[in-house]
Amino acid sequence: MGDERRVIIIGLDGVPFDLLKDLSETGVMPNTGKMISRGIFKKMKSSIPEISSVAWSSIITGANPAEHGIFGFMDLVPGTYNLYFPNFNNLRVRPFWNNIEGKSVIINVPSTYPVHSMNGVHISGFVSIDFEKSVYPSSLIPTLRGLDYCLDVDSEKAHESLALFLVDLDKTLTARIQAHRYLWDFFDWQIFMIVFTGTDRLMHFLWDAYEDENHKHHQDFLDHFRRIDEVIGEVEEKSREDDLLIIISDHGFEGIDKEVYLNYLLRKEGFLKFMDNREPNLADIDSSSVAFALDPSRVYLNLNDKYPRGEVPERNREKLLRELMDLFSSFQVDNRKVIKNIYRKEEIYRGPFLGDAPDLILVGHQGFNLRANIKAGKLADKTIFTGKHTQEDAFLLVKGAVDKTIISAYPGVSDVEKIIISSMREI
Repeated sequence: MGDERRVIIIGLDGVPFDLLKDLSETGVMPNTGKMISRGIFKKMKSSIPEISSVAWSSIITGANPAEHGIFGFMDLVPGTYNLYFPNFNNLRVRPFWNNIEGKSVIINVPSTYPVHSMNGVHISGFVSIDFEKSVYPSSLIPTLRGLDYCLDVDSEKAHESLALFLVDLDKTLTARIQAHRYLWDFFDWQIFMIVFTGTDRLMHFLWDAYEDENHKHHQDFLDHFRRIDEVIGEVEEKSREDDLLIIISDHGFEGIDKEVYLNYLLRKEGFLKFMDNREPNLADIDSSSVAFALDPSRVYLNLNDKYPRGEVPERNREKLLRELMDLFSSFQVDNRKVIKNIYRKEEIYRGPFLGDAPDLILVGHQGFNLRANIKAGKLADKTIFTGKHTQEDAFLLVKGAVDKTIISAYPGVSDVEKIIISSMREI
């Protein structure tokens, strides 16, 4: 390796500021605790909506969703009601590793499939479909297969058995750590980034195991974070004195009281209808529909200049938005308000792809997980999931010399790219 200053980024998908603080103070994550005592530890706000595809795309580009073009895990093919899965090919802004001269090693960043040729190594993260299209250069594939590398945890196992899920979670983490060590030692790099996404999977299914010390899987929950803390300690030990070390999450987490289905509410209140009383399906939306929702909390007006069966004219947009905002503002489940914040797209998005953005974006109150689920037969439900994403409890931990004004200027996850580029310019 050369003598240039290096940047190391460790992503902990979904890990909230308060959880990291707790585990570092109670001895579960002692290495992280030492870093916090010597670094800059900030509570962050995530993207809106607070999901990995949007947040990580913002982190790696430093761009707003209306600039980089990713608004959710699923989106609509323009001019249709057909859903497609946006991937790395749909990202409209270059990631930071394409903006520096040095080599990068990028491991498991969500929404970076399929990989592209780049100056270094790239192993894509969730959702990665084909192993062959998930690794650059392809010559690395045999080594990864030899390590039994998994692109993601098999979350379906949790629906069968939480014990089986935990075994798979541990296996996936082990291979991820082995790949990290191999690439750290045997490849030349200036930026090294690895994201641990098993944390998100663990908290979705076993957030209650964190909160309840008597839960049968409480120790399993802590052990997963203890293993990641060991990696953090290892990284810090191997780092040079002038390296910049960044640890970051893309959103926070909390417990779920109820899953709440927005399209059911829109149907119930007459804003969404389907042709000929057919089985609810977005492809069969009736022209009399005013609005529909996409996961997790995006609401779109059925505009006549945007959708094939849209009959809402632009002149009615303001009136209908006010009606929808009134509906969501007063919406209650179990005598509790469901919606904490309602944003118009113009309030939070800026850029050339603003026209593709949802008209309204909702953020739920504590305990309410907002879902679209167009086929839902009820307004709210309790499912296997015990944890949900939050928008206001992500974190940023930085150790190393960096212009602190960049961090304090705005507590947004997209500023991480600016920190990285700034540090590279300090060389």
